[in-house]
Amino acid sequence: MRAMVLPAPRARLQMEERPDPIPGEGQLRVKIGACGVCRTDLHLVDAELPDIRYPIVPGHEIVGRVDLVGPNVATHAPGDRVGIPWLGFTCGKCRFCREGMENLCDAPLFTGYTRDGGYATHIIADARYAFPLGEAGSDVEIAPLLCAGLIGWRSLVLAGPADRLGLYGFGAAGHIIAQVAVWQGRSVHAFTRRGDAAAQDLARRLGAVWAGSSDEAPDEPLDAAIIYAPAGELVPAALRAVRKGGRVVCAGIHMTDIPSFPYDLLWQERQLVSVANLTRQDGLDFLKVAPQAGVRTETTAFPLDQANEVLGMLRNGQILGAAVLTP
Repeated sequence: MRAMVLPAPRARLQMEERPDPIPGEGQLRVKIGACGVCRTDLHLVDAELPDIRYPIVPGHEIVGRVDLVGPNVATHAPGDRVGIPWLGFTCGKCRFCREGMENLCDAPLFTGYTRDGGYATHIIADARYAFPLGEAGSDVEIAPLLCAGLIGWRSLVLAGPADRLGLYGFGAAGHIIAQVAVWQGRSVHAFTRRGDAAAQDLARRLGAVWAGSSDEAPDEPLDAAIIYAPAGELVPAALRAVRKGGRVVCAGIHMTDIPSFPYDLLWQERQLVSVANLTRQDGLDFLKVAPQAGVRTETTAFPLDQANEVLGMLRNGQILGAAVLTP
């Protein structure tokens, strides 16, 4: 197998050849067809996540085919197309797992962070955390759904029944969840980097009623806002944009420091909440909703060996929609 490996903090990924991995008990070996490039991968490369163990293979928006099944796996067979998400394992024993909050597990493993991920030709995955995908849609089209879509879905659920919804950051997650929100009958307001006309045009094409820069105010207060951009300064802006009793959801795994702001922005029962990881039920729910909502991902595919260049493009805001690597 081949893999793009991060050898050290802030280093360039290096292509390596490795022996083909063998799945253990309850595991699958998956031949990868596509792996989306997520902003969390940038946080990994930039050493902004804690306790990274090197070397590590990034990538957690994975679509592929099972090509070898380990012992005691009855749920998957060779040839099955599966999706492998960020959450790769939970202990099943801690309080959070027992109470239906496995996304907050005390001893989890994360694909492309604490176990090798999808910037590769093959991956070993826990069979319990490999979603069956069926045959509709291409691998490249589906890959962004495995994180941008799943985290986007969880953040949309946490936003509650908001008729007027603001999305701060209109990249991979924003452009997917905007389609779901429009399908649900919500009015979507898209906030982008100043001057990002391409993202604003995409938002309007996908049904947003308004698109502008994140330093602009909506014409009327929002019922809720979701922040996908990892920029802490957007938190006060979003709180300022929502009505009394409104909610702001921070959807990223990492965010720059939130600046101080007057209590008046939070007062009147506004709420500020965060999203952490996902549950398997989130995945099952969203993968059922996405085709019903007619979700179509805006993707650009790149060869696996261009991973460094693609990460640079993502860092500089040069990716419209989502980037996907193909081995």
